[in-house]
Amino acid sequence: MVQIPKAFTGDALLKDISITGCRIECTMHVDVKENSQYSITVIPEENTGIGRFDLLAECKWLHADSYSCNIGFEICKSPGKKDFERYVDYLSWRQ
Repeated sequence: MVQIPKAFTGDALLKDISITGCRIECTMHVDVKENSQYSITVIPEENTGIGRFDLLAECKWLHADSYSCNIGFEICKSPGKKDFERYVDYLSWRQ
């Protein structure tokens, strides 16, 4: 799950994440503009043992249809770098 307070209220799904970027899926209206930066709070599953962490990311693309919206972000900065890297490693291992 992720939260982007400047763009929408509530949670969205983290569909893909790597050290360089991520893809988020929402089922609600989002106020996101391409080439703008957003603070993203990532909330890993409880069983990972990894706490929530923040990312500063820039919107690179946005695809919306009548049911959902997919947003592609490039990671600019990771203040919680250790948890971010652990989560990416965990997801790679799980696959």
